[in-house]
Amino acid sequence: MKTYDFVIVGSGIAGLSFALKASQHGTVAIVTKRAGEESNTNYAQGGIACVTSDEDSFELHIKDTLESGAGLCDEAAVRTIITDGPARIRELVEIGVHFDERDVGDAGGRELDLGREGGHSKRRVLHARDVTGREIESALIRAVKANPDISFLENHTAVDLITTAKLGYVTGNRCVGLYALEERTGDVHTLRSDRIVLATGGCGKVYLYTTNPAVSTGDGVAMAWRAGATIANMEFIQFHPTCLYHPEARSFLISEAVRGEGGRLVDGAGREFAQKYHSRGALASRDFVARAIDAEMKRTGERCMFLDISHKPADFVRDRFPNIYENCLRFGIDITTQPIPVVPAAHYQCGGIKATVDGKTSLAGLFAIGEVACTGLHGANRLASNSLLEGIVMADRAMGFMLRDRPPGRADEFAHALPDWKRGGAVDVDEMVVIYHNWDEIRRLMWDYVGIVRTDKRLQRAATRLMNLQREVQEFYWNFRVTTDVLELRNLVTVAAIIVDSAVSRKESRGLHYTLDYPDMDDNRFLKDSLIWRT
Repeated sequence: MKTYDFVIVGSGIAGLSFALKASQHGTVAIVTKRAGEESNTNYAQGGIACVTSDEDSFELHIKDTLESGAGLCDEAAVRTIITDGPARIRELVEIGVHFDERDVGDAGGRELDLGREGGHSKRRVLHARDVTGREIESALIRAVKANPDISFLENHTAVDLITTAKLGYVTGNRCVGLYALEERTGDVHTLRSDRIVLATGGCGKVYLYTTNPAVSTGDGVAMAWRAGATIANMEFIQFHPTCLYHPEARSFLISEAVRGEGGRLVDGAGREFAQKYHSRGALASRDFVARAIDAEMKRTGERCMFLDISHKPADFVRDRFPNIYENCLRFGIDITTQPIPVVPAAHYQCGGIKATVDGKTSLAGLFAIGEVACTGLHGANRLASNSLLEGIVMADRAMGFMLRDRPPGRADEFAHALPDWKRGGAVDVDEMVVIYHNWDEIRRLMWDYVGIVRTDKRLQRAATRLMNLQREVQEFYWNFRVTTDVLELRNLVTVAAIIVDSAVSRKESRGLHYTLDYPDMDDNRFLKDSLIWRT
């Protein structure tokens, strides 16, 4: 058993930011199942929304966020995260993050070059070309790896949380550690801490088509649910409207910033259509734009729609979107002269582990920050580029809360040794094809039945099949030695079932949850969070 003051699962903006602050107050371990750089943060293109301009205001940013959230935002949480933002941006700059600037006036002055995205009434998105996430992730990784007080456990997969209830104690249930699988050796390590911080990101890989990297299998939500923590609003899965459509392209996002800089949504004949669905057209919030593209594809029978920015100067397009330009060019698409074929794809988890803006969950000793948490910031639909902001603000606030509530060095309430992982009679996996088949089936049924447009019949079909899959996967988990593939499959089927159960319970259409059986919002019955916990 290894003991730390803080154990963090995940290595995106939230987890790394928290680790840097926590290392000033105690011993820290970061558990991440691939290389440290492999996180949702690293793939974020558009930027980070924050009020930094005199032409903008906190009130406008708050108003835009509340409107996007379709009535389900927690206004206090929104206000806290938005007003804390500028201080956290300054901290990013201090550790070496370079945001794009532009020349101002004849005196040679410089100011932040702010972008605008769907749902925003002002330009407020800080960016580093179209690789903002990579710029932030790289700076944080450098700082963490240079810190001798942080143990960075790469290629380690969290297996499950350890709680006092699981250990047989009947009072005061709390999280006291976790098991982590070391992929290289196959050993499962026991990590003991009174402060377990889940920063595992989202669950995009539960869908067949997603902009998320392969690591996004909903691990944090699944582990927290199994431990008894409350989960909220998992029916609200955001589909990004514009993922590159090409037979050889895998999950490549076309940033919302392309539309923010004047990109037009058009059909195969070059006709704009977004204005038919919302007064803001292509700059409406993501739920409206994704449904508009989906509706046009179904109406016309086309396999994709198109995003066209070829009317802008070629030098501007190449300079502002170098990553998108180069990637599209690899597939034979010159975005300075051709429209980009696009389709919606699963992108962001607006629900998650129910948490305060300080990361506190319903389970003592367990904290959740970033995308894995549901604070009320996003409501029923996330405003573009608010995610990175939430991650870095929550990291700071969680650290402050822990220092006030349970500072390192204080005597442990639970001073017992934790048991080692027991393999029992488990044997090595004999047929990996079973794992891959179940993985594929889960993702396809979620895409077909629990996608952008839903019905009761589709949801019921998904629920019935998922019940059988859960039994199969659970049997697999107990009979064979754990591997990363087995653990991800177990988490994937758990999160899929939580999404379906949440969607079934909401008999209305709101934000990202749109059902043909209940096409209108019902504030009288459903102006509240959908809450699920293990009984």
